[in-house]
Amino acid sequence: MSSNSTKVFIARLLGLDVFDPLGDRLGRLRDVVVISRLATKPAQCVGVVVEVPGKRRVFVPMTRIQAMESGQIICTGLVNMRRFQQRGAEIMVAAELFDRRVVFEDGSGNAVVEDIGLARERNGDWIISDYYVRRGQPAGGLLGLRRGRGEKLLVPWDAIVHTALHEPQAASTYVAAHDEMKPADFADALHEMNLKRRVEVASELQDERLADVLQEMPDDEQVQIISALDMERAADVLEEMDPDDAADLLGELSEDTKHALLELMEPEDARDVRRLLSYPEGTAGSMMTPVPVILSPEATVAEALASVRREELSPALASTVFVTRPPLETPTGRYLGAVHIQALLRTPPPESLGNILDSDVEPIDDMAKVAEVARTLASYNLTSLAVVNDDGRLVGAVTVDDVLDHLLPDDWRTHDDHPDDAVGPDAAAASDGTAPPPLNGGSHG
Repeated sequence: MSSNSTKVFIARLLGLDVFDPLGDRLGRLRDVVVISRLATKPAQCVGVVVEVPGKRRVFVPMTRIQAMESGQIICTGLVNMRRFQQRGAEIMVAAELFDRRVVFEDGSGNAVVEDIGLARERNGDWIISDYYVRRGQPAGGLLGLRRGRGEKLLVPWDAIVHTALHEPQAASTYVAAHDEMKPADFADALHEMNLKRRVEVASELQDERLADVLQEMPDDEQVQIISALDMERAADVLEEMDPDDAADLLGELSEDTKHALLELMEPEDARDVRRLLSYPEGTAGSMMTPVPVILSPEATVAEALASVRREELSPALASTVFVTRPPLETPTGRYLGAVHIQALLRTPPPESLGNILDSDVEPIDDMAKVAEVARTLASYNLTSLAVVNDDGRLVGAVTVDDVLDHLLPDDWRTHDDHPDDAVGPDAAAASDGTAPPPLNGGSHG
């Protein structure tokens, strides 16, 4: 461990890249794991949680952390790639201690934890040395400290007492520290938390951000979070979700709750979701997106390019413009064909879409089964496909990611295919059949 890194603050470590000694990037630091000891001793840091490619979170013990410096963290030796699972005595600092209410030992009031300092002892162990806190309502302590509410202080670890773990806890510091995370990565972080903390953190998110994160979570965790919100807030979040994802989530709720939430949603949003819910599960209609990019044959290439640039469109939806007769909202007038993004890029901007239509690929029927949709997408190397009703009207589009969501196992977001893989400069040394050394005394090995 580099000698100039004897004290660090955890909020500054979150999101930093983690490298092996050869300079290869292992992943990104997402949390720090500590264990409580006797009341007379500070909590000890036992390791860090690193998000590696594939969104898997793995445990790296402090014995393998070579340096924690400004801008990067360097680890050494073999790193077990088994997904991190929190043990009973372990505490995840960012997830569980940030925003926690604490009480000053001297009786001067309470505070909220905003950051935590780690210091390295002479024996090489890392401990919690300091708490950076925001003072709450003062209570006139033994030292006569009557400071104003909101004052920020750096205090030693033994100057505060933690409140009960079941006490309600804010999440603003955690959310701010992870603001840059992609929705799928944030969803993975929530998955690692206990139910109480998962709901607290999710509830702190803005409606649009929460909607994006929910769409990346397993069904049971989506239900846990949406059920914990008040009905008005839950309806607002559902409005921000893609209609097909909102329909899937509502389908997991009781009939009474589902209908109550639909009534609270904006009529236009609720209409799209109700239409999806009317289809039998496993059909093209039940998994489609009812709001793809739709233009008339008179629209120009320039107009089409402007339409697919919209930030809210997924790459799969932005790859194709569907052309119909008016009306242009689903269910549309007669479906005419599609124009793919490559054709738009190769054609002069003033050209009409009607002149460059691809009508070779037949649209899929809204009652077609998932297997038929998958075969059609694969046969023609498509990322999206038009869905029409019996009258030949476009009712939506199904994308390759919609199909994958239905074909993959229910637990695909959290399933580990290769839990015992290891990476690191000496990973090859473990390929002779010798088991890798246990991490942290075997608790994560």
